[in-house]
Formats: sequence, C-alpha cells, structure tokens
Amino acid sequence: MALKRFAIELGYAADLHGEDMTKAAVRAVRDAVSRICLCGIVEICGRDQFQGVHVHADVAVPNPDGVDRDAVLACIPIGEKTLTLTSGGMSVPGIEVPCFAPGVSNIVVACAALTVSIETDLGAGTDGSEKQACGCAAKAI
Repeated sequence: MALKRFAIELGYAADLHGEDMTKAAVRAVRDAVSRICLCGIVEICGRDQFQGVHVHADVAVPNPDGVDRDAVLACIPIGEKTLTLTSGGMSVPGIEVPCFAPGVSNIVVACAALTVSIETDLGAGTDGSEKQACGCAAKAI
C-alpha cells in the first residue's frame, strides 16, 4: 500500500487554568480539524467514502507523558488514526484560579499538525474493473 500526502493542517490551543496537557492537545487537534475540508478525496479522487484515508497527528506539548492518547485520537473524525507526541508547545505564567485547579497557575499551549494521506493503490474495483493508481475520477480526453 502506497500513501500519498493529500493535506496538512495546523492547529494551536491552550489550557488556561489547569496545566492539562490532554485538554490543550485535544483543543489543538480540534482546531486543525475545524479548518480542513477534504472534499477533494471524494470529488477529485472519486472515492464514495473516506476509504483508504490515513490521518496522522503530530502534537507538541510541554509534558507529552501527561496526554491521554485515546482522547486525542478520538478527535479525529475519519480514517485510520495515528499519533506522535513530542515535547514542545509552551508553558507560560498565568494566574491561579483555585476553583478550576488549586495550586496551578501556568498556561499550557499545544501545537498540532494533521497530515491526511490517501492510499494510491486501491487495486480492482468491486465491479472487477481496475482502478487508476491514484484513485482519481478524472478521465483522459
């Protein structure tokens, strides 16, 4: 199976009052998802669904071990999903709001990059015809 990148989208978000790495990471992935439209997979590549779609999320937060991987992956609505967490993002002094998180005052910022790839060798169609290698619906004139 060969994968070709179709789109890359970036997202950024923060947890203002809890230093919650998962909350910041989830918000950053949702931010990226909210700005990406993948109509070309259906309209240009001729897929009737999002079959053969792979979405990889790279997320950077100050403490990657503090992220719930399943919660972040659940934010990606389509495709086979993978996630890489790295140290990064930002932690800056904020203000403690005891009713939100006693003893916590830093603002945590997460950065996310979603890479959407599609399989380019789907093989024979259900009617026995051979699909083009890219799955493209465009026809030669």
